[in-house]
Amino acid sequence: MPGSKHPVPSLNATAPEPVSLGQAALFWARLGWVSFGGPAGQIALLQQELVVQRRWLSEGRFLHALSYCMLLPGPEATQLATYLGWLMHGAAGGLLAGVLFLAPSVLVLTGLATLYALWGQLPLLSAVFAVLKPVVLAVVLVAAWRLGRRTLHTALQRALALGAFAALTLFQMPYPWVLALAAIAGGVAAKLRPKALQGQPGAQATPEATPAQAALAPAYLHGDATATPAHAVVSSRRLALTVLAWGCATLLPLAALSHWGGWNGTLALMARFFSRVALLSFGGAYAVLPYVAQGAVEQFGWLSAAQMLDGLALGETTPGPLIMVVAFVGFMGGWSSPLLQGPGSWPAAAAATLVTVWFSFVPSFALILAGAPLVEASRNDLRLGAPLRAISCAVVGVIVSLAVLLARPVLWPAGQVSPGGALVLVLALWAQLRAGWGVLPLIGAAAAAGAAAAIVQLA
Repeated sequence: MPGSKHPVPSLNATAPEPVSLGQAALFWARLGWVSFGGPAGQIALLQQELVVQRRWLSEGRFLHALSYCMLLPGPEATQLATYLGWLMHGAAGGLLAGVLFLAPSVLVLTGLATLYALWGQLPLLSAVFAVLKPVVLAVVLVAAWRLGRRTLHTALQRALALGAFAALTLFQMPYPWVLALAAIAGGVAAKLRPKALQGQPGAQATPEATPAQAALAPAYLHGDATATPAHAVVSSRRLALTVLAWGCATLLPLAALSHWGGWNGTLALMARFFSRVALLSFGGAYAVLPYVAQGAVEQFGWLSAAQMLDGLALGETTPGPLIMVVAFVGFMGGWSSPLLQGPGSWPAAAAATLVTVWFSFVPSFALILAGAPLVEASRNDLRLGAPLRAISCAVVGVIVSLAVLLARPVLWPAGQVSPGGALVLVLALWAQLRAGWGVLPLIGAAAAAGAAAAIVQLA
């Protein structure tokens, strides 16, 4: 499974061949099955695969898109995948990337929720994730290191990253405030010291490359100087069509559900509730899950508090965004409600899952497709771009803070040092930095090793 180290590019290296929509679809489908590790791990995975290995877009364009996605409500990594799919292939590419990135987590959680509802116990996943979690931590650490090397070139940039790390780790400042303060600092710097946020030449270079290799590195399909694709140019007509499609995708299904089960029926209530969740989910899943739990457990009684905790555990150990735990909530709500054939109906549970996922993620797709052209237009506008550049610097600190959070249960579970977790972490770091392994083979090998360990334990 190991990959090879990045070769020294030839003197006549050119941009990669254009990527078809079908080729991109295969990539997004494969990526969705290994998108473990929460937003930090998923963003690291996207950066490694798209920027470093495939060179589909430059670090600058990646960070510009990421800065916008981090300002929006909803799962950042899913929105980033949607944005990048849109940049490459328009609206069809964006929808395909987002759907394929999410589909595996929906399928896996639905399957696990079915087993949970039938037998009332969680599948034996501990051995698999005992190996997978240290590997994800290694991916996050390497991503933070590589991102910092290519992003933090000035004193202000380093101060923004350090400040974001301290604000989240030491002072527990709300995540949206950290981004807001970084954006304000970027706006002020654009007026007082514009060069303080400008990167150094050659920042796009592959992190393992020497200066000589960097000068010869192949170009990107979408580099910093690449012209904006025709579909990415700001168009009032396309914006109006996007808003219209958003309205239809929200209101027409809601009207159908209300007609079928009543305005206060279970499915209509789920549609309205999870639409609010989607628009209020600033600061990541942990910031909005208390609101989800309060509504699902206390207000509507779709599941119990103990079941909510079990669903959160499943969401933590499956691919996709953590907010996908809403699929488990919807499933259990449909399972316990007399929607079709009385409580305990799998078709009713599946229908509730689809409703929950649809209304939870439609706003994310709409915000990306509507706002992405405006974000692309701001790349060369310092007044608009400087706040996003400042957020890009803060993102380095954010990723490091998440790595610290992940390190505790991996290296010090139950207050004791885990030699096994530390060994897997060191091996995963070596595989990436020295052996040249890509993220996808690394995660695949970790999952296989964990599965083998589980089989041995059960034998």
